[in-house]
Amino acid sequence: MKKLLYQFAAAITFFTRIPIWKLIDIPVENYAKIICFWPLTGWITGGITAVVWLGFSMIFPPIVAIILAFVIRILLTGGFHEDGLGDFFDGFGGGKTKADMLRIMKDSHVGSYALIGMIFYYLLLINTLVSMPKETIAVVIFVADPLAKMMTATMMNFLPYARTESESKSKTLYDKLTPTRLIFTSIFGLLPLCLLLNQTLWLSVIAPFCVTFFMFLYVKKKIGGYTGDICGATALLCELSFYLSIYLIINKL
Repeated sequence: MKKLLYQFAAAITFFTRIPIWKLIDIPVENYAKIICFWPLTGWITGGITAVVWLGFSMIFPPIVAIILAFVIRILLTGGFHEDGLGDFFDGFGGGKTKADMLRIMKDSHVGSYALIGMIFYYLLLINTLVSMPKETIAVVIFVADPLAKMMTATMMNFLPYARTESESKSKTLYDKLTPTRLIFTSIFGLLPLCLLLNQTLWLSVIAPFCVTFFMFLYVKKKIGGYTGDICGATALLCELSFYLSIYLIINKL
């Protein structure tokens, strides 16, 4: 149990800016085992984002409240996943070979593909959420975060790492999930969906599953595996596809 607590604390430290490391001295070997807890950290980031949306929606128009809520999430995570999505757009948009893609993704400069891609990403995300019934937005935000991270964690489990450990930005290679840990990862990711959304909305998981499967095939073909940037990109694209699906089911079906 103590090891699991250390691993959960390591996951919070790695995936958010919550300074839990000031309270707990986390042995470094626990960082290799944090993927199991990634969806559970989504309960924290998604929950805080949803609560912030509820608070701001009482005093601001919905679109302003959504923007502020996601600004808070970026501050909470340090823009960890957004950096990955931007690097993914740059690397796969501007690179022609595996070496080019890996080099560009590691470059700290922001290119035109990243800038344009992130603008379109947030235009789609904000406008999709603001078009939903106001009473469903907080629940959808809370459900989407751990679900997207679960999908990404599962993808990682079936791909090799595309770099060496010394080339990794975080200098950490994650352990593969055992069958038991894969089950717990799925529970952490799917439980909010099952408990909080009407069964008619469960079909919305098809879109993030398709995005994950596409990313799996695409990055395997292009660079032979995953990187941290690809994981961040996959999580955010899964989240966006989930929002789009929810919108279509509510308004069109």
